[in-house]
Amino acid sequence: MSDWYYYQRAGELNRTLKKAIPVDMMKALHAKQPIRHFAVALRQFALLLGLPWLIYLVGESLLWLPVSVLLGFVVFSFSVLLHEVIHKCVFTKDRRGWSAFLGYVYGLCSGLAAAQFERWHMDHHQQLGSAEADPKRHYLSPKRHARWYKLLYCTPVLFPIYFKAAAQAAAGYPKDLQRKIRFQRLSVIAIHLSVLGGFAWIDPIFAVRAYVIPVFFVFPIAFTLNRLGQHYVIEPNDIAQWSTLMRPNPLWNFLFIYSSYHLEHHYFPAVPFYKLRALQRALDPFYAEKGVPHYSYSQLVWYWFVRNHKPHTAVGA
Repeated sequence: MSDWYYYQRAGELNRTLKKAIPVDMMKALHAKQPIRHFAVALRQFALLLGLPWLIYLVGESLLWLPVSVLLGFVVFSFSVLLHEVIHKCVFTKDRRGWSAFLGYVYGLCSGLAAAQFERWHMDHHQQLGSAEADPKRHYLSPKRHARWYKLLYCTPVLFPIYFKAAAQAAAGYPKDLQRKIRFQRLSVIAIHLSVLGGFAWIDPIFAVRAYVIPVFFVFPIAFTLNRLGQHYVIEPNDIAQWSTLMRPNPLWNFLFIYSSYHLEHHYFPAVPFYKLRALQRALDPFYAEKGVPHYSYSQLVWYWFVRNHKPHTAVGA
């Protein structure tokens, strides 16, 4: 932990945060309720399987379009469920076998190699604030400060950008982990090609509406919006504001399954996603005392694309 950039600097903040919330409330927020996790997971699986069927049923009606958009967000949401597994926020006890299985399945659904995402994400937590050691910031954040380049992240170009970033980070991983990542990635590709091929066999137009548009066009938009609410608008000189304070409405909580509460998640990574909204309410006095500004997704889109905000800086920097 001595070389973890964030935790070297977060001692005072962590002590302040622990004082901001009563002990009993803190214990309740950290308590895992597997039934709540699996209720959300089952809903997302039902949507993942049911929405393509609905797209097929509506035929030539334009109703397929909003359903296709929703399907793209559902595919993205499985990365949030994978994220819960990584932080051991599913079960009341450490169940390595089941967690590994769940992570693999959630990774398949979202197009991610679970082993790569776990290492990448935990490095991100440990090295938050470092422009070099945080892999998400060092490899994935836009290096060209141009609107057209930022927009590429909302298109299918996101995939080569992400996989290049992941490969650069993975070059320094142990060989056994690299082999595990390659196996998982190949299995993900095989599953997704099989789904696309099956849809195309049913009807090529159906394949476009139920796979190509949700995965290659909607998923990048969902990914970019979600990422805008993480660390792109921050106060670099205040470790308490190294993540963005969001005030999502119920629609965003549904689409992103509570992953918009990213600041709260970095404060207390072991709090499950279905309790992050309650955690934010508990921290509201702390935010008010610190003067931490909050944002909506519409504001972040305005700053990011219209005002061409520079990532990982304060507004107006």
